[in-house]
Amino acid sequence: MKRREWLVTAAAAAAAAAVGCNRQKSVEIAVIPKGRAHLFWQSVQAGAMSAAKRSGTQIVWNGPTSETDYAGQIQIVDAMINRHVSAICLAPIDKKAMVGVVERAAKEKIPVVIFDSGIDTEQFVSQVATDNYAAGRMGAERMGQILNGKGKVVMVAVQPGAASTMAREQGFEDAMKEKFPDIKIVDKRFGMADFAKSLAVAENMLTAFPDVDGMFASNESSTVGAAQALKGRKSKVKLVGFDWSPTLLDDLKGGLIDSLVVQHPFKMGHDSVVAALAALKGEKVEKINNLAPRLIVASDLDKPDVKEQLHPDLKKYLQ
Repeated sequence: MKRREWLVTAAAAAAAAAVGCNRQKSVEIAVIPKGRAHLFWQSVQAGAMSAAKRSGTQIVWNGPTSETDYAGQIQIVDAMINRHVSAICLAPIDKKAMVGVVERAAKEKIPVVIFDSGIDTEQFVSQVATDNYAAGRMGAERMGQILNGKGKVVMVAVQPGAASTMAREQGFEDAMKEKFPDIKIVDKRFGMADFAKSLAVAENMLTAFPDVDGMFASNESSTVGAAQALKGRKSKVKLVGFDWSPTLLDDLKGGLIDSLVVQHPFKMGHDSVVAALAALKGEKVEKINNLAPRLIVASDLDKPDVKEQLHPDLKKYLQ
């Protein structure tokens, strides 16, 4: 073979090899939570990793340190788009602020799965989230029951603009008005997804309304803050909280917390990645996938299905 012919043949072979490598490029799915500090997000990550492991998919996990840092979350999504990941699973911190990057990803033909919290655009392939409005109503039903339909209640809310927790709070307020007209919600303050701030607003409301009978908290950080406020005052106020952590489960066992409305974050992470993979294959994906909430009391903690939901094997997937 002449040298020129050999060079042409080698170049063609190299080009073919490059095409083959591109075709065999592994699927890379970015999973972007609202934050990284809470156990909830670690469970989401474990669920995402479980789905990825089963399918041979690579997960790129990154989120802002604070659940109020929507600017930081926007930067992360932008970086994933520029990286040309195969798909994005996103828990939007703010339902309006995150619209631009989600629509940009859609224009770049990167499928977006929204999880945990809604967003004000239809440019996503699927949404996997707890039925948060129903979860809030569930909390109200429990509050009405333990207060025998009468009394005063305060709310430790999370933050304006967070669709998931706003839906919970609205569900709680609506059910209270409809079913328990003799229970009055006398105050509602935002803890901004922060333990210390949630503690502060809970203490302030207990000071402002010393005769309050019940307290509803709508996520993990707000529930932790509310529980700490009640513990510090040795208060007998009935607390219905949301989500869980080892500390919250201890407080539930000890009677400080009456009950918790819990989600299934492991399943949320798992099903989000499964939906993203299905979209990449061109398969039909359910647009809205609502996961059922569950209310638990101390006596439920020994039930096998509750144990499985509350204690996923994080080490198995995250180490």
